[in-house]
Amino acid sequence: MPERVSPALKAVSDAVLAVAAELSVDEVLQRLVDSAGELAGARYAALGIPDGAGGFRRFLVAGMSDDLIAAMGPLPRTHGMLGAMLETDGAYLTDDIHRDPRFRGWWPSQHPDMRSFLGVPIIAREGVIGAFYLTEKRDAECFDASDREVIELLAAHAAIAITNARLYEHSRELSILSERNRLALELHDVVSQKLFSLNLAAEAAATLLDRGADQARPQLDRVRDLAREALAELRSLILGLRPAELERDGLEDVLRKEATMLQRVHGVTVRLDSDGAVRHVQGGRDAEILRIVEEALHNAVRHAAAKTVTVRLRGDDDTLTVEVADDGIGFDPSDPDLRSHHLGLTSMEERARELGGRLQLSSAPGGGTVVRLEVRHRGD
Repeated sequence: MPERVSPALKAVSDAVLAVAAELSVDEVLQRLVDSAGELAGARYAALGIPDGAGGFRRFLVAGMSDDLIAAMGPLPRTHGMLGAMLETDGAYLTDDIHRDPRFRGWWPSQHPDMRSFLGVPIIAREGVIGAFYLTEKRDAECFDASDREVIELLAAHAAIAITNARLYEHSRELSILSERNRLALELHDVVSQKLFSLNLAAEAAATLLDRGADQARPQLDRVRDLAREALAELRSLILGLRPAELERDGLEDVLRKEATMLQRVHGVTVRLDSDGAVRHVQGGRDAEILRIVEEALHNAVRHAAAKTVTVRLRGDDDTLTVEVADDGIGFDPSDPDLRSHHLGLTSMEERARELGGRLQLSSAPGGGTVVRLEVRHRGD
């Protein structure tokens, strides 16, 4: 077993946990491609997911600046070596990709020159679902068998992470009212991912035990932490199997039970502060309001490192106002990468507009975050 198997297992473990942390497919893929580049010592790394129509549904890279990516134009097509790695079940490496007859097609003028190459397909039950592309080996003329073995290990488990990320992302798009029971059944994947990661950490610890107990201790600590997280997820499932329904209990009671569940699972204080005047929003729009609030709560408990989250409900004859405030790390709302990589802000704003409402966001690094939604009552 190569010396870098333990880092590879940790990279796979982190990627699987990324799914359990409810990260998007793109965030999971970016973690995988970053890990691949680091593990193989590649200057450039990419991960492509084909769309079945001659192009890529997703193509993520590491080692290139945003300006360089923009200068190269639209996503490549699945031709040349990019396409070849989607049509094979084995890895391929060479010290000069230019000499391979399959090296042809897409190559923008701004694209860096690349010679050494390692390609590894990502294979799931249904076949090849993507590939790792690694180029320009650092500190060596070419990639070697050890690089290939460690990326093959990453690719084997990346298939699981990608498949589960797709399933989980899809499940989050399901209607809360009509698909809630189905969602509860699908969420068992989260626990499976935790336990899968636990198994990987245990394997790494076993490997390290052969080298000395001191090296194994960090992995054993990780096994303990993962076991605790898996237990917390199981509790979350038990609490959420029969959630309150909006039509029966109303928005305030549903949010109260959501707050209780999040507090028990994540160990974060989640409070509901209501003036008692909240009523059902006309036209059955409670579900969309709930989805916005749940997205804001998700960000607060998962990403903000908050100790306390407060949900405030205020209502009168004209307007319903909901605030989700946390005392977490905050962020810079003007960050241009914010909408493409974090927080689901665009989806929350789109839902607010569809409701005829207004969404306001205030945050600053170290200053917590407040998401405020205002929706006017109206007849339908």
